[in-house]
Amino acid sequence: MQVDHYENFPVASLALPRRLREPVRWIYHFARSADDFADEGDASAGERMAQLGEYRQMLAAIGRGETPDHAIFAPLADVIRRHQLPLELFTDLLSAFEQDVRVTRYAGYAELADYCRRSANPVGRILLHLFGAATPRNLAYSDGICTALQLINFWQDVTVDWDKGRVYLPQDELARFGVSEADIAARRASPQWRALMAFETDRARRLLQAGAPLGRALPGRLGLEIRLIVLGGEAVLRKIHAAGGDVLTQRPVVGWQDIARNLPRALFPGLGSLFAEPAGGGCQ
Repeated sequence: MQVDHYENFPVASLALPRRLREPVRWIYHFARSADDFADEGDASAGERMAQLGEYRQMLAAIGRGETPDHAIFAPLADVIRRHQLPLELFTDLLSAFEQDVRVTRYAGYAELADYCRRSANPVGRILLHLFGAATPRNLAYSDGICTALQLINFWQDVTVDWDKGRVYLPQDELARFGVSEADIAARRASPQWRALMAFETDRARRLLQAGAPLGRALPGRLGLEIRLIVLGGEAVLRKIHAAGGDVLTQRPVVGWQDIARNLPRALFPGLGSLFAEPAGGGCQ
């Protein structure tokens, strides 16, 4: 399971009601294509920003009641209007993609959390609006889950992001634990690195746990979808824990065995706790 800001859209999931699969598909195409502008290929920063700027103009057109003549934005405009989706959720996502082009380091967690608020949280909020379940409590639960998933993806992909010139680990926390960017470059999982990862994954775990009640609060297929997503994020955390925090020489991924283990817990949450603590404490 890839836990980032667009892969969590359950595009083809059988847990989604049939009536919502097409809307989710077009929302996904918007997010995926914009993210690719920011990340993929050999385009310059100026070219990437120009492509994202065109997307911003088309969102503005939708806000004015127009329908852009575009393969993605024409159906997306219909989805936004038909389901009364807040346009700012889409502009927030776009601002995060633009930030990925401009910003490669984060001074502290507050800056990183603000990025997550725009890069990840809109995904959950859009799904709740589609399902007509966007209550204040549900939105707060969803924000916890989505921020946690974004953080988990960062810690899962430290070396992937390093190769793109980005470090999402807050600079002040690197310094506090005595870790340098040279450790990332050398793929050096020192004791200091392992302590840092224990700290980072514990914060993500607490956020995920705080949002997990959403999977029980929502009925039917949406609740099942949320439980599967939470369990997928938990599985990555457990793998990071099992590796002693070493995500520099191995990338933790969720396979079919993890999915098979999680499915009964998602289908029958009353059998036990949705969220299982790892054995031991922290990445040592």
